[in-house]
Amino acid sequence: MAGTRRDLAETTAQLAAWFSDRLGTTSTVTDVSIPKAGFSNETVLGTLHARGESTDFVVRIQPTGHQLFLEPDAMFQARMLKALGATGAVPVPAVLQEETDEGVLGAPFFVMERIHGRVPSDTPTWHAGGWTTELTIEERGRLYDSGLRALVALHAIEPGEEFAFLRTSSDRSPLAAHIEHLRAWHEWSTPSLRFGKDVIDAALAHLVDARPDDDSATISWGDARVGNMIFDDDLAVAAMLDWEGATLGPVGIDVAWWLMFEDFFSVEQGTPRLEGVPGPEETVARYVELGGREIPDLGYYLVMAGMTFALINSRLADLYITQYGADPERSRSFIDRTTRMTAAYLERAS
Repeated sequence: MAGTRRDLAETTAQLAAWFSDRLGTTSTVTDVSIPKAGFSNETVLGTLHARGESTDFVVRIQPTGHQLFLEPDAMFQARMLKALGATGAVPVPAVLQEETDEGVLGAPFFVMERIHGRVPSDTPTWHAGGWTTELTIEERGRLYDSGLRALVALHAIEPGEEFAFLRTSSDRSPLAAHIEHLRAWHEWSTPSLRFGKDVIDAALAHLVDARPDDDSATISWGDARVGNMIFDDDLAVAAMLDWEGATLGPVGIDVAWWLMFEDFFSVEQGTPRLEGVPGPEETVARYVELGGREIPDLGYYLVMAGMTFALINSRLADLYITQYGADPERSRSFIDRTTRMTAAYLERAS
């Protein structure tokens, strides 16, 4: 993760001692690494050796020195993974252990199994570089279709009691509750809104004023995109990752986020969409064909996606400027691209 200060040897020893205590047997940990990942969690990879077996694992640690989201909660992610795993409907890593004591690694964390496979690149975008550019046109289409199938399968899950923790205590619809969360997040983020605040403010006003009359309570991933999926050798989805933004609400929240990210990673960066990858209209049509719900208010949810991403990038840019001394004008490019997209979504939705 950018900016991490963890010592590998110290982290290895800490994890070995913790596993030994948890499992009640002498345990060793090898091949520890700390990849450069996003700011939403700190990630540690390694291999556990205990009771004659070896297990590749991933540790997700709640951030402490920075905060992108209103209420970062590693245990929420663990709970989400366990609830999804219990349904058997979508592929997610199994949660192996949880730790709420901050004294072990400095913050709460959980351990999950490491799923091996390939993840489409964010930097450079998977449309511009990495293994996806080496696939055939047919293979790219198959990868994309696998991702959409997984999204449809997620949205088909009936959120029973195992997902009760996603429900709010109010009598508002899930969509109304989600908009209220965005409003609170926007207010908390205000000091970080250095660039494009007028667009972000206008987007929030639109979300409040034009809210569709939709009280559906589908499980929403919150970060639905191919870059959060691990693909196996057959280009099927082996795991769906990063559930910190999961909520209940209409399917449009996820579908619009998916479409927004595809635009952001291709045309908005001057990169042609890879051949074999459907465009926005074809993606929505295929989602519905695979069993997903129609989305009559897609334009509204695209505004929501743009605004949410603008809040994330505003906070991210502010962290780079204040904690890492980044040039403000260079950091502005993160925000300008996102607010430009949001403004276009707003114009089309108005």
